[in-house]
Amino acid sequence: MKKIRINLDKKRSASHDICIGRGILDRAGLLMAKGNWGDRCFVVSDSIVAPLHGEKLLAVLAGTGLKADLVEIPAGESSKSISAVADLAGRLISLGADRRSLLVALGGGVVGDICGFTASVFMRGIPYVQLPTSLIAMVDSSIGGKTGVDLPSGKNLLGSFYQPKAVFMELDYLKTLPPREVVNGMAEIIKYGIIDDPELFDLLESDLSRIIDRNLDHIERIVAKAVRIKKGIVEIDETEMGLRRILNFGHTIGHAVEAESGFTVSHGHAVGLGILGASLLSEKMNYLNPEENSRIASLIRAAGLPVRLPAGLRPAGVLSRFRFDKKKEGGVNKFVLLKKIGMPFVHDGVSPDMIGNVIQELAT
Repeated sequence: MKKIRINLDKKRSASHDICIGRGILDRAGLLMAKGNWGDRCFVVSDSIVAPLHGEKLLAVLAGTGLKADLVEIPAGESSKSISAVADLAGRLISLGADRRSLLVALGGGVVGDICGFTASVFMRGIPYVQLPTSLIAMVDSSIGGKTGVDLPSGKNLLGSFYQPKAVFMELDYLKTLPPREVVNGMAEIIKYGIIDDPELFDLLESDLSRIIDRNLDHIERIVAKAVRIKKGIVEIDETEMGLRRILNFGHTIGHAVEAESGFTVSHGHAVGLGILGASLLSEKMNYLNPEENSRIASLIRAAGLPVRLPAGLRPAGVLSRFRFDKKKEGGVNKFVLLKKIGMPFVHDGVSPDMIGNVIQELAT
């Protein structure tokens, strides 16, 4: 089991380990018990993941002496709402949760977000652990302490920065993922190569099939690379006041696509489209050379991610969602653009007409 520590020096209690490996569930349970993070555990999972992995995790926790209950929420982005948080909190209270309880997020990004957000506000804050089961949650949403729920106007407009006590990445969970969800995770992995690690980008170009085919030894190396990239950024800028903004590469357009689709387009697919849009925008504004933009587009296509907006999704509707982007400041949409692969920057002067032209190109 690999351990990678996120050191948050200003709040030492928020520093924690990210543990990566295969067959690590028993050790994860022991670490939760030894950590003395709670007298009682509540495993929050969804209606897809809970039947697959919930009972085994409860047995592991019981074996360490921890009393644990499983709380199931509906699968899908619709569970990321303030009403779902209120419902989850009410169910926790009815089960006897208190300030000495520990929440365990067992699932993908939606479960991690709603569990983390609920933990941050339940009785003014209780501890939680991330146990991601999807590739996209392992390489992105479980790391860094971002929690959030959606509003009808946009994604993650309510949220908090609230660090887990630990993140346990049990790679064997990836065996049960449908192929679509493996592809879904590729967008965030590609993003890391683009914004921080040209060698990772080269590796993905030459060896993409081993991830798609779920070679877990190879995936472990790739996940560890992604974790180290995000860890380094979060340690410098935990609350996204500067450097951490580069992690939003592809997300400005991506979140607009998700919201306009009514969240029927998955996060990874939307981010893939957002990466294409941000790269094209970088080329049109004469920052990124056409050859590198072409490499990015080719890798997105090779990963099986969409390269066009879904039929029926109006470009004007996508553009209208930029009014509600949570990264907007002073009426200006901040875009992460590229000078070259491995060299992103934040631009706050992109015109709506330029953005509209790029979205229109994604639709044709």
